[in-house]
Amino acid sequence: MSGKQSTVSLSSTEAEFVAAAQASKEILWLREMLADLDQKQTDPTQIFEDNQGCIAVAQTEQVNSRTKHIDVSVDKKGYTHLLTFIFAINEINHNPDILPNVTLGYHLYDSCGHMNKATKDVLQILSGHTKEAPNYSCMERDNVAGFIGDLQSDTTLQMAQLLNLYGYTQVARFIKTTYYKDSNNIEIHFKERGDLPSQLVIVHWMTKVEEMNNTYKKPVGDFNASLPENQQLTLSSDLITWKRDQVPKGRCSECLPGFRKVVRESYHICCYDCIQCSEGEISNQSDSENCQTCPENEWPNDEKNICVSRNIEFLSYDDVVVFVFSVSSVLFAATCVFILGIFFWFRSTPMVKANNRNLSFILLCSLTLSFLSMFLFLGRPVDITCMLQQISFGIVFTISVSSILAKTIMVSIAFKATRPGSSCRKWVGVKLPNTVMLFCSSIQVINGILWLSISPPFQEYDMHSYPRKIIVQCNEGSTLAFYITLGYMGVLAAVSFVLAFMVRTLPDSFNEAKYITFSMLVFCSVWIAMIPAYLSTKGKYMVAVEVFAILASSAGVLFCIFFPKLYILLLKPELNTRKNMLERRIL
Repeated sequence: MSGKQSTVSLSSTEAEFVAAAQASKEILWLREMLADLDQKQTDPTQIFEDNQGCIAVAQTEQVNSRTKHIDVSVDKKGYTHLLTFIFAINEINHNPDILPNVTLGYHLYDSCGHMNKATKDVLQILSGHTKEAPNYSCMERDNVAGFIGDLQSDTTLQMAQLLNLYGYTQVARFIKTTYYKDSNNIEIHFKERGDLPSQLVIVHWMTKVEEMNNTYKKPVGDFNASLPENQQLTLSSDLITWKRDQVPKGRCSECLPGFRKVVRESYHICCYDCIQCSEGEISNQSDSENCQTCPENEWPNDEKNICVSRNIEFLSYDDVVVFVFSVSSVLFAATCVFILGIFFWFRSTPMVKANNRNLSFILLCSLTLSFLSMFLFLGRPVDITCMLQQISFGIVFTISVSSILAKTIMVSIAFKATRPGSSCRKWVGVKLPNTVMLFCSSIQVINGILWLSISPPFQEYDMHSYPRKIIVQCNEGSTLAFYITLGYMGVLAAVSFVLAFMVRTLPDSFNEAKYITFSMLVFCSVWIAMIPAYLSTKGKYMVAVEVFAILASSAGVLFCIFFPKLYILLLKPELNTRKNMLERRIL
């Protein structure tokens, strides 16, 4: 490959020599890079050249009239410093008054502006002129008078830190009495330790590659050590042009927003670990010392750099399950009304009269209200709906179970009253079942009144069950009153189940005991299964479990008790006669 040279050559020899010089620089850079990658090259790198004039010039150190003008792109600034240094050494050695009986020598090393190579060169000087060996020297220490640093500050500081470990000091430190004049012809004197007390101009140097590596400088601030400490530095950062427009950061770690800094043991303070903010906390700045806790109604986003509003959750009408509950409730309530109408239409028939039609009417009305009370549990809870939820359901459902219990007692007494000389005949009539139903229901009413008076249910916001949600729910107020309500209904259902099971085999074509047994079995099974499910869920799912239990238990009672009678009333009217009832009783 070939490319256009930056200089004009007067001959092919000169052109080949300039190209070979450039190739040598590239080879040196590549060998240093491979050495840094632990791939050090021990064999020399060959450069193939077919121009005999170039080979002759390269093999001689003499400069003649034909080669003195050749430009191989030597760093003119560095070359000037080199000549100045050689001149100073020669002047010292030729003047017996400066260092009597002492002759200075020197070794020059080119760091190429690379800190690793500068370190390698220092170690080689300390070890001798062979391969560098840390902490070992094959020469006497007194032979080295001192070191002069590089032209660049980063390599010079690297050398100073290494030389300090071996007890050497850079010659640049011995400038206590030296002074120079700045661009305004003002003398700049160094302090005792080499510090600059006078005002310094901070200059921004820029090297533009696209302009043949030309270097520019411009003042961007100043430093005045004579001023108070907080006023010494003045810097116009907007005048500084950074690489890729990014200001370099003087640290080895950086914590992004969403993380906080943690001190790393046995490391510099600029080096630290970053850990993500804890649950409920954010950090919206880089390198935050601490994370901030979000307000109670907010929660961090996934990156944990901002707080966002929590989702409000309740059993909303937008949920599919609420739609299913609503439709089911309306259908069941309509079914109760339909059956109530059928029973009222056939109220004078033997079947309706034999099963205590008044209690049947009360039971159907209470089941209708039980199905409709489910709507108090749907939608966003408020204080009034929270107070009505459990209490209205408890009272209405207690009336239903009390009616079933009264019907069960009447079935048992009716058959015992048929025996000759039975004392149960005085209890036959409507007075006893009405009394049982009113007494049992009044206990639940008293419990509800006390519940509302002492510790009524209320709306609350649960912010701890789920991290990203606020659950709007009803607090029962008194947990004891809540479980008394459920427990009392359970006791009534259990008593009804036991009594109905005992009289299930009595011979009567209109005997309700079997159906009451099945209905109470369904009721008890549903609520026994509901309790652990209710306690193990939270939020809207807990409400959904209770609503399902209300619908399932109410539907069980409705189907088991009234559907067999509805079947006879509508499809088997021949069985709904007094004669048939008496014949079945005789059998």
